[in-house]
Amino acid sequence: MTISAISIGATGMQRASQQLEQTAARVARSGVEGVEVDLSSEMINALQAKNDFKASAKVVEVSRDMSKALLDILV
Repeated sequence: MTISAISIGATGMQRASQQLEQTAARVARSGVEGVEVDLSSEMINALQAKNDFKASAKVVEVSRDMSKALLDILV
């Protein structure tokens, strides 16, 4: 259970990082002539990626704490 939760959290962190990288790439292209980029949407995407990353990191943190508590009980 705990290993699965860590894996799920890590996957979520990777997806959020990828989303942020894609948003950053689109924002970087906004200065190129002929490229239309909605900066307000991209900022919302960046904030959502940040919140997704933080939530996934919390899943990993809680899973780690649960594993530690279980080991403390067993030892």
